[in-house]
Amino acid sequence: MTARLDALTSWHADWKGLRVAVLGLSTTGFSVADTLTELGAEVLVVTERADEEYERLLPVIGARLWVGSLAEVPAELAEFAPEVVVASPGFPPQHPLIEWTQREGIALWGDIELAWRVRDKVVRADGSPAEWMLITGTNGKTTTTQLTATMLVAGGLRAAPVGNIGTPVLDAVRDPAGFDVLVVELSSHQLWYLGLQSGPQPVSPHASVCLNLADDHLEWHGSAEAYRAAKAHVYDLTRVACVYNKADVATREMVEDADVVDGARAIGFDLGVPGPSDLGVVDGILVDRAFLEDRRTSALELTTVADLAARGLAAPHVVANILAAAALARSLDVPPRAIREALETFRLDPHRIEVVAVAEGVTWVDDSKATNPHAASSSLTAYPGAVWVVGGLLKGVDISELVAGRGRTAKAAIVIGADRTEVVAAFARHAPAVPVFEVDAPETEGVMARVVELAAGIARDGDVVLLAPAAASFDQFSSYADRGTRFASAVRERIGRTAGDDDRRTDPPPREPAG
Repeated sequence: MTARLDALTSWHADWKGLRVAVLGLSTTGFSVADTLTELGAEVLVVTERADEEYERLLPVIGARLWVGSLAEVPAELAEFAPEVVVASPGFPPQHPLIEWTQREGIALWGDIELAWRVRDKVVRADGSPAEWMLITGTNGKTTTTQLTATMLVAGGLRAAPVGNIGTPVLDAVRDPAGFDVLVVELSSHQLWYLGLQSGPQPVSPHASVCLNLADDHLEWHGSAEAYRAAKAHVYDLTRVACVYNKADVATREMVEDADVVDGARAIGFDLGVPGPSDLGVVDGILVDRAFLEDRRTSALELTTVADLAARGLAAPHVVANILAAAALARSLDVPPRAIREALETFRLDPHRIEVVAVAEGVTWVDDSKATNPHAASSSLTAYPGAVWVVGGLLKGVDISELVAGRGRTAKAAIVIGADRTEVVAAFARHAPAVPVFEVDAPETEGVMARVVELAAGIARDGDVVLLAPAAASFDQFSSYADRGTRFASAVRERIGRTAGDDDRRTDPPPREPAG
């Protein structure tokens, strides 16, 4: 069996009759099943819940489906006797089906490994498949992926942002139009599966980056060490440029420890003056000192902080993302002019430090995408002294360090979510001078209305109200986008009600601080 799987390194290999179990029927799971059935494999999809549309399509593409509890291995799966199991990223290492797969000695792949094996379905004019660039990090992945793809396109390359960003890599691999570059956003879950590769041609990207590292998804990985180890796989077998964050020692250590292809360079970035193999900022100018011949004595201008500020892109963590994306693009010889042009039209996605409204001197900012303490820290750095809306599902992460650091400068904290007790306790221990208000509205519909009511009673002319929850949203909302949209709607509704009222003191005062 090992010999057969080792031979499956091309779309044009003999996949016919290969028995593959696909775990999960999300967008990723369906893309895996669709690819494998097109290749001629025999596919059984196993899932606890089935999306109606995907369930309807599975028999059309020729795949079987089993739906039910996965607390133990279904008899149907054992009887199917898969030669390969391809798991969707939501299945953690300790899941019963993953443990069974490894115990039985069955090959275990993620969607990224499968996509790499069949990446030659559509090739470029020279007969080679698209280059890959891999992007991960605790925060900033999606923005950096979008920035990189935008810069590459501005440089004349056909590029697509794929992976954890929403479009499965397999869909791009099979796109008949073809691409020059796939910019692949990878979650720590996908990288854990990538670390299991044992085939003869493992993923070997042109360039890669880990933007930053902070505790997250510990309930999935089991420990901070396991989470870091998964992230580090982004650099495995990188061929040209290992981009790392000079301000985050963990990312530098990942590069130092990585098994890369001979000749790959370490390229640093941060907001300081860059060294000869770095990108950075000099007197308000973003510069490249890595990808030019005379990098010892000169640098190339990319853009300026002032120009970025005019487009709402000057928050420190966004500037860092821009530098990381520019490093990836420059590794493929995209000229500085194209990078400037890309930034002239680039806009951040909704719910990423998005200014919802400015009314009566108060700026309301939606950074609902700040789903962990590291991301919220960046938001609080951009808006020190804000009225901070914080809380949700902490995912096993301790918020104390964030509260003790950035949280101490908040004007007040409005705490929401299922894990309010931990957040309130962190303020009591580490930032007792900050007024803390709890929102215990039991219904989702009432949460943000109460948040905005409280915030409006606290904020004064010149203040910022910042939604940067530092936690996941699924306790009270369907997604971080839902959380941010409800916040923005509540803000606009209040502004509409109070339009024309110049006396801010008529607002109802906030209730007494918690604790």
